[in-house]
Amino acid sequence: MRSAGRIRTWKDDKGFGFIVPDDGGDELFAHISEVNAEGRRPSAGDRVSFAVGTDRTGRRCAKQVLLDGVPLKTARPRAQGRDDTHPAQWGGATLFVIPAFLVVMLVAAWLWQVPAGWFLLYLGLSVVTFGLYAVDKAQAANNGMRVPEARLHLLALVGGWPGGLLAQQFLRHKSVKASFRRGFWITVALNVLIFLFVTSPLGRPLVAHWLG
Repeated sequence: MRSAGRIRTWKDDKGFGFIVPDDGGDELFAHISEVNAEGRRPSAGDRVSFAVGTDRTGRRCAKQVLLDGVPLKTARPRAQGRDDTHPAQWGGATLFVIPAFLVVMLVAAWLWQVPAGWFLLYLGLSVVTFGLYAVDKAQAANNGMRVPEARLHLLALVGGWPGGLLAQQFLRHKSVKASFRRGFWITVALNVLIFLFVTSPLGRPLVAHWLG
Protein backbone atom coordinates (compact mmCIF):
# COMPACT_ATOMS: atom_id res chain seq x y z
CA MET A 1 0.00 0.00 0.00
CA ARG A 2 1.30 3.42 -0.93
CA SER A 3 1.17 6.54 1.20
CA ALA A 4 1.47 10.25 0.51
CA GLY A 5 3.44 12.94 2.23
CA ARG A 6 5.81 15.88 1.92
CA ILE A 7 9.59 16.10 2.00
CA ARG A 8 10.43 18.10 5.13
CA THR A 9 14.20 18.30 4.61
CA TRP A 10 16.49 17.21 1.80
CA LYS A 11 20.31 17.21 1.84
CA ASP A 12 21.12 16.92 -1.83
CA ASP A 13 24.90 16.80 -1.30
CA LYS A 14 24.44 13.68 0.84
CA GLY A 15 21.57 12.18 -1.12
CA PHE A 16 18.93 11.77 1.58
CA GLY A 17 16.11 13.52 3.39
CA PHE A 18 13.05 12.98 5.55
CA ILE A 19 9.38 12.65 4.59
CA VAL A 20 6.43 13.66 6.77
CA PRO A 21 3.49 11.28 6.05
CA ASP A 22 0.08 12.88 5.54
CA ASP A 23 -1.54 10.34 7.85
CA GLY A 24 0.72 11.28 10.76
CA GLY A 25 3.32 9.24 12.53
CA ASP A 26 7.09 9.55 12.59
CA GLU A 27 8.90 11.08 9.66
CA LEU A 28 10.60 8.59 7.36
CA PHE A 29 14.16 8.50 6.06
CA ALA A 30 14.37 8.59 2.24
CA HIS A 31 17.50 7.88 0.18
CA ILE A 32 18.07 9.14 -3.35
CA SER A 33 18.44 5.54 -4.57
CA GLU A 34 14.73 5.02 -3.80
CA VAL A 35 13.58 8.11 -5.73
CA ASN A 36 12.23 7.44 -9.21
CA ALA A 37 12.10 10.78 -11.03
CA GLU A 38 13.28 11.74 -14.50
CA GLY A 39 15.43 14.85 -14.81
CA ARG A 40 14.94 16.32 -11.34
CA ARG A 41 16.29 15.84 -7.84
CA PRO A 42 14.05 15.99 -4.76
CA SER A 43 13.88 19.17 -2.68
CA ALA A 44 12.26 20.27 0.56
CA GLY A 45 8.53 20.83 0.20
CA ASP A 46 8.00 18.35 -2.64
CA ARG A 47 4.84 16.28 -2.52
CA VAL A 48 5.58 12.57 -2.82
CA SER A 49 4.03 9.12 -2.75
CA PHE A 50 5.90 6.17 -1.35
CA ALA A 51 5.80 2.71 0.13
CA VAL A 52 6.91 2.09 3.71
CA GLY A 53 9.65 -0.46 4.21
CA THR A 54 12.73 -1.11 6.30
CA ASP A 55 16.43 -0.82 5.61
CA ARG A 56 19.03 -3.47 6.44
CA THR A 57 19.19 -2.34 10.06
CA GLY A 58 15.41 -2.71 10.50
CA ARG A 59 14.75 1.04 10.50
CA ARG A 60 11.47 2.15 8.88
CA CYS A 61 12.08 4.19 5.74
CA ALA A 62 10.44 5.33 2.52
CA LYS A 63 10.74 3.05 -0.50
CA GLN A 64 9.84 3.55 -4.18
CA VAL A 65 9.49 7.30 -3.75
CA LEU A 66 7.71 9.18 -6.58
CA LEU A 67 7.64 12.96 -6.91
CA ASP A 68 4.18 14.32 -7.70
CA GLY A 69 4.00 15.64 -11.25
CA VAL A 70 7.45 14.33 -12.24
CA PRO A 71 7.68 11.51 -14.81
CA LEU A 72 9.38 8.25 -13.97
CA LYS A 73 12.94 7.52 -15.05
CA THR A 74 13.33 6.01 -18.48
CA ALA A 75 14.72 2.50 -18.27
CA ARG A 76 18.24 2.28 -19.67
CA PRO A 77 19.65 -0.99 -20.98
CA ARG A 78 22.40 -2.53 -18.88
CA ALA A 79 25.77 -2.62 -20.58
CA GLN A 80 26.55 -6.15 -21.72
CA GLY A 81 29.53 -8.01 -20.37
CA ARG A 82 29.90 -5.97 -17.20
CA ASP A 83 30.32 -7.92 -14.00
CA ASP A 84 29.91 -5.84 -10.84
CA THR A 85 31.62 -8.49 -8.74
CA HIS A 86 35.01 -7.87 -10.38
CA PRO A 87 37.27 -4.84 -10.19
CA ALA A 88 36.91 -2.19 -12.88
CA GLN A 89 39.28 -2.45 -15.79
CA TRP A 90 42.51 -0.55 -15.26
CA GLY A 91 42.84 2.20 -17.86
CA GLY A 92 46.22 3.23 -19.20
CA ALA A 93 46.70 6.25 -16.93
CA THR A 94 45.20 4.48 -13.93
CA LEU A 95 47.45 1.46 -14.38
CA PHE A 96 50.69 3.40 -14.18
CA VAL A 97 49.95 6.44 -12.02
CA ILE A 98 50.70 4.87 -8.61
CA PRO A 99 53.98 3.12 -9.55
CA ALA A 100 54.93 6.18 -11.63
CA PHE A 101 54.48 8.42 -8.61
CA LEU A 102 56.46 5.97 -6.48
CA VAL A 103 59.32 6.31 -8.98
CA VAL A 104 59.02 10.11 -8.73
CA MET A 105 59.25 9.88 -4.93
CA LEU A 106 62.30 7.60 -5.11
CA VAL A 107 64.06 9.93 -7.54
CA ALA A 108 63.22 12.91 -5.33
CA ALA A 109 64.55 11.03 -2.29
CA TRP A 110 67.79 10.30 -4.16
CA LEU A 111 68.30 13.78 -5.64
CA TRP A 112 66.84 15.96 -2.91
CA GLN A 113 67.24 13.78 0.20
CA VAL A 114 63.48 13.67 0.79
CA PRO A 115 62.81 12.18 4.26
CA ALA A 116 61.32 8.70 4.48
CA GLY A 117 58.46 10.22 6.46
CA TRP A 118 56.87 11.28 3.17
CA PHE A 119 56.44 7.65 2.17
CA LEU A 120 54.82 6.87 5.53
CA LEU A 121 52.57 9.91 5.20
CA TYR A 122 51.23 8.79 1.81
CA LEU A 123 50.81 5.23 3.07
CA GLY A 124 48.89 6.27 6.17
CA LEU A 125 46.62 8.71 4.33
CA SER A 126 45.95 6.12 1.63
CA VAL A 127 44.85 3.56 4.22
CA VAL A 128 42.49 6.11 5.80
CA THR A 129 41.10 7.12 2.40
CA PHE A 130 40.55 3.53 1.30
CA GLY A 131 38.71 2.90 4.57
CA LEU A 132 36.41 5.90 4.07
CA TYR A 133 35.55 4.72 0.55
CA ALA A 134 34.61 1.34 2.06
CA VAL A 135 32.49 3.04 4.73
CA ASP A 136 30.76 5.21 2.13
CA LYS A 137 29.96 2.21 -0.05
CA ALA A 138 28.49 0.35 2.93
CA GLN A 139 26.42 3.38 3.90
CA ALA A 140 25.11 3.71 0.36
CA ALA A 141 24.01 0.07 0.40
CA ASN A 142 22.25 0.58 3.74
CA ASN A 143 20.70 3.96 2.84
CA GLY A 144 22.76 5.49 5.62
CA MET A 145 24.58 8.79 5.99
CA ARG A 146 27.21 9.12 3.27
CA VAL A 147 30.77 10.37 3.49
CA PRO A 148 30.78 13.82 1.80
CA GLU A 149 32.57 13.86 -1.54
CA ALA A 150 34.41 17.00 -0.45
CA ARG A 151 36.01 15.01 2.37
CA LEU A 152 37.19 12.32 -0.04
CA HIS A 153 38.63 14.99 -2.34
CA LEU A 154 40.37 16.69 0.59
CA LEU A 155 42.01 13.44 1.64
CA ALA A 156 43.12 12.86 -1.94
CA LEU A 157 44.56 16.37 -2.11
CA VAL A 158 46.68 15.96 1.03
CA GLY A 159 48.09 12.61 -0.08
CA GLY A 160 45.49 9.88 0.22
CA TRP A 161 44.76 9.64 -3.51
CA PRO A 162 46.60 6.31 -4.04
CA GLY A 163 44.21 4.71 -1.55
CA GLY A 164 41.26 6.41 -3.21
CA LEU A 165 42.35 5.16 -6.61
CA LEU A 166 42.70 1.60 -5.35
CA ALA A 167 39.29 1.83 -3.69
CA GLN A 168 37.68 3.01 -6.92
CA GLN A 169 39.12 0.04 -8.75
CA PHE A 170 38.73 -2.79 -6.25
CA LEU A 171 35.62 -1.65 -4.36
CA ARG A 172 34.00 -0.39 -7.59
CA HIS A 173 32.96 2.75 -5.75
CA LYS A 174 33.03 6.30 -7.15
CA SER A 175 34.48 4.84 -10.35
CA VAL A 176 31.69 5.87 -12.75
CA LYS A 177 30.42 9.32 -11.71
CA ALA A 178 32.12 11.66 -14.17
CA SER A 179 32.04 14.81 -12.02
CA PHE A 180 33.64 13.00 -9.08
CA ARG A 181 36.30 11.45 -11.30
CA ARG A 182 37.21 14.84 -12.77
CA GLY A 183 37.53 16.35 -9.31
CA PHE A 184 39.56 13.37 -8.14
CA TRP A 185 42.13 13.64 -10.94
CA ILE A 186 42.44 17.38 -10.34
CA THR A 187 43.34 16.67 -6.70
CA VAL A 188 45.89 14.06 -7.85
CA ALA A 189 47.59 16.56 -10.17
CA LEU A 190 47.62 19.26 -7.51
CA ASN A 191 49.03 16.91 -4.89
CA VAL A 192 51.88 15.79 -7.13
CA LEU A 193 52.75 19.40 -7.96
CA ILE A 194 52.64 20.37 -4.28
CA PHE A 195 54.86 17.41 -3.35
CA LEU A 196 57.44 18.33 -5.98
CA PHE A 197 57.44 21.95 -4.86
CA VAL A 198 57.71 21.47 -1.09
CA THR A 199 60.42 18.79 -1.39
CA SER A 200 62.54 20.58 -4.01
CA PRO A 201 65.62 22.67 -3.15
CA LEU A 202 63.64 25.73 -4.26
CA GLY A 203 60.53 24.99 -2.26
CA ARG A 204 61.95 23.73 1.02
CA PRO A 205 63.49 27.06 2.11
CA LEU A 206 60.29 28.88 1.22
CA VAL A 207 58.16 26.39 3.18
CA ALA A 208 60.55 26.65 6.15
CA HIS A 209 60.29 30.45 5.99
CA TRP A 210 56.47 30.35 5.83
CA LEU A 211 56.37 28.00 8.81
CA GLY A 212 58.64 30.34 10.74
